Amino acid sequence: MTQSLEVHVTAGSREEAEKVVQAAVEGRFAACAQISAPITSTYWWQGKLEHDEEFLVIMKTTDERLDELVANIKANHSYDTPEIVAVPIVGGLGDYLTWIKEETAAPSSDE
Repeated sequence: MTQSLEVHVTAGSREEAEKVVQAAVEGRFAACAQISAPITSTYWWQGKLEHDEEFLVIMKTTDERLDELVANIKANHSYDTPEIVAVPIVGGLGDYLTWIKEETAAPSSDE
């Protein structure tokens, strides 16, 4: 059974977030995506404590399209190691969850 997922990604600028979102949704690797206002991220990177302004992107997809979505994000992201975290959606409006599956269905070979 196909599982719906919420995928979290951060980007260093609104422009980069928009580029990642456009490629993912246009390619139907994600049914939709939201870009949040700037957030402040605090993290360790290469032995140094960092504090940066980033934009949080939340995408909806399925477990069947996750690997393709991850590859698409990496291809359109400037970070060496972008944050890409998938969380299962364990409940919600059935019609919405069906819509996610329909919008991310892999194209058939006769298209």
